[in-house]
Amino acid sequence: MALYPDLNALTDLSELVQVRFPDEVISADLAYEELTVTVGISGLLRVLEFLQSDANCRFSTLTDITAVDHPERPARFDVVYQMLSMYRNQRIRLKVAVREDELVPSATGLFPGANWYEREVFDMFGIMFSGHPDLRRILTDYGFHGFPLRKDFPTTGYVEVRYDDELKRVVYEPVRLTQEYRQFDFLSPWEGAKYVLPGDEKAKEAGQ
Repeated sequence: MALYPDLNALTDLSELVQVRFPDEVISADLAYEELTVTVGISGLLRVLEFLQSDANCRFSTLTDITAVDHPERPARFDVVYQMLSMYRNQRIRLKVAVREDELVPSATGLFPGANWYEREVFDMFGIMFSGHPDLRRILTDYGFHGFPLRKDFPTTGYVEVRYDDELKRVVYEPVRLTQEYRQFDFLSPWEGAKYVLPGDEKAKEAGQ
């Protein structure tokens, strides 16, 4: 198996997908030895199924589903599918833009492993997947407020968790910043040192 992707094969794959789905494929970009295909949400499952089952593709492994937040866009999120064909030593990235109030069709019917991936995207971004068998949070706690990977989510979060000795249980409280933000001068700890480290004289000689 070749270590690096065959760029000619990726070009052929790009053309195949565009010819097969002229109405669904918005763009196909080959950059940094990776193929990214952007599709409309209505054709997402059809393209996924084709990539999985077609003899010229055989992307049988869904390695990840994630998302990217673009708050300035009407279609705020990109949902990104990473797929692997071990038969052809190829990878492909499928991308679909969705609005904040839009439902993305679940890929669990094609790839059972999409179950937890989609739950994670829901948990971190708040993106809903229609047809998912058990769409609930997977990384954050029950009752967690907000979606941590959205760009408008505060870095401190909304609540802090601590154990209350009197109540003998974990309690949630609004975040209280007990320390001012510190200022850093970003200076090296060696600046201003009065001694010479071994080897420094060689650097000076090289400079001369």
